Amino acid sequence: MNPDMSHILVVDDDRRLRDLLQKYLMDNGFRVTVATDAEDARQRLRGMEFDLIVMDRMMPGEDGLAFTRSIRTTNSVPILMLTAMGETEARIDGLEGGVDDYLSKPFEPRELVLRISMILRRAQQMKFDREVRLGDFVFDMEREILSDGDGALRLTTTETSLLRVLAENAGQILSREALTRLCAIDGTDRMIDVQVTRLRRKIEPDSRAPRYLQTVRGQGYVLRPD
Repeated sequence: MNPDMSHILVVDDDRRLRDLLQKYLMDNGFRVTVATDAEDARQRLRGMEFDLIVMDRMMPGEDGLAFTRSIRTTNSVPILMLTAMGETEARIDGLEGGVDDYLSKPFEPRELVLRISMILRRAQQMKFDREVRLGDFVFDMEREILSDGDGALRLTTTETSLLRVLAENAGQILSREALTRLCAIDGTDRMIDVQVTRLRRKIEPDSRAPRYLQTVRGQGYVLRPD
């Protein structure tokens, strides 16, 4: 992953360390925003999107672990925790609370950059794993959004459900009965045929000769992405 595209939020109540981290990470090509404590970080998250958070565990008021637990219900941004606590139990608590990695103080700045790069690569791979490409279209299974170079395309609720189920089982033939059940579609199996026809009109270059959403005679349908 190109670090020039990565935006990092550094959260630390120690001004000296916070400034040093900001300068070092910026010198290594990252975009960096800083916050002084958990509440300041929460405000930053409301207004901006970040690729990773570097956070001190021990801070006055709400500590880093409590903050991590509080945002994990709504935000999956990777978090690298800086800590002077090297005990195994403390690390386990952090990992169970949603921390992606730990780095004990004192640390080598080069190791920090290496850890950040590894986390970002993993996060990017996970993102790709949740995307399906169909020619000029990309379907984001996490957000259930189909888009092309011009933006998001409108799908009905049933079309979205159908595409998500097919994408999650890409390459696997699904019968009409299975699709009816998995997509929670009311009506007969023929309703699946109707929905498939409508979806093809939106994702296929030629809906009469489908490249991606294919019919397997006598068995059902299969999605074959790029």
